[in-house]
Amino acid sequence: MLKIALAAVVSLMFAFQPVQAAGAGAGAGAGAEKAQVAKKKKKSRTARKAVRAKKRQDLAKTIAADNRQRMVRRVAMVRGKRVVTYQSVRRAAPSYDPRSLGDIAGLSRTPDPLSLRSNVAFVLDQNSSEVLFEKNANVALPIASITKLMTGLVVVQAKQDLDEVLRITDADVDRHKYSSSRLPVGARMTRRELLHIALMSSENRAASALGRNYPGGIEAFVAAMNAKAQELGMNDTRYVDSSGLSSHNVSSARDLAKLVASAHQEPILREYSTTKDSVVKASGRPMRYANTNYLVALPDWNIGIQKTGFINEAGRCLVMQAMIQGRNVIMVFLDSKGKMSRTADAGRMRRWLEAVTPDGLGGGAPPAPAVTTAAAPAELPN
Repeated sequence: MLKIALAAVVSLMFAFQPVQAAGAGAGAGAGAEKAQVAKKKKKSRTARKAVRAKKRQDLAKTIAADNRQRMVRRVAMVRGKRVVTYQSVRRAAPSYDPRSLGDIAGLSRTPDPLSLRSNVAFVLDQNSSEVLFEKNANVALPIASITKLMTGLVVVQAKQDLDEVLRITDADVDRHKYSSSRLPVGARMTRRELLHIALMSSENRAASALGRNYPGGIEAFVAAMNAKAQELGMNDTRYVDSSGLSSHNVSSARDLAKLVASAHQEPILREYSTTKDSVVKASGRPMRYANTNYLVALPDWNIGIQKTGFINEAGRCLVMQAMIQGRNVIMVFLDSKGKMSRTADAGRMRRWLEAVTPDGLGGGAPPAPAVTTAAAPAELPN
């Protein structure tokens, strides 16, 4: 019996051994399978990260490309029908020097007793032509939208019909600086309204349309601008467009004082350049425009004519005629730094003039600080 029992136990042991071995093999297989799955998941996550990184790079390239291009709306007449198309215009990558041409020429190193933020300043007694203040006044620099003062002078003295309705066309769209405009292509306005917003709000498409609708077109208009400059003795001045968007429109502060004096003789230029704000109609739709020079709205300023300007190459610019302490003066500030700095310089100059003429009647001429820098060229390359 004992032998039979031992035999049964041994048999059972041999019977269970393969099952245990099989169970152990199955466990090992399951572990290997889990490791393989984990490895695949890790590889998949790495691949997804790589895809996302590439998408971000592609998106960055797309944004950069979009920043260098712009869709331009073109309107043409085809067989008597108005056809509108859109063309992608690519802008060059920003490889320019962000400094103004005055800074590049070293004018910013010129000190002055009033600590002006403008690299160039010139103040003249309008009645006696006495120079009251000057700083780098003979240096020819880009003048930006100060150009529009000459644009207005040419239009008015040509005695063009101010009530003639003109049309904004694709030719008036700025493809030089890509500046914005509230005037859409196709808008119709009178020459009077275009002149008003060009002087008051420095509207570039308005200035372009004024020049384009001159007899002989824009080329003849620019020629008339340069001829007028020569007539006024503005020998440091040259114009290439009617808006001032090109940095090739250059002048000196002394020249611009002559322009201000001449433009001040035209009542409509005085009125339009000093209007605080106004509503004009573009194709019958009313549009409100404001003056780019907030000084015209201040009750303690008596401004007869003014114009502001800005492009990167020119810095902030301001010319104006004003009565200070009973004296008519012409002020020119070019290449100023900071959005409010040109008007702040006008305030500094006004306080200085008030301090040196306490009687308010010009009973003693103030000393005329003449500040120049020997290192600065008389004229800058274009």
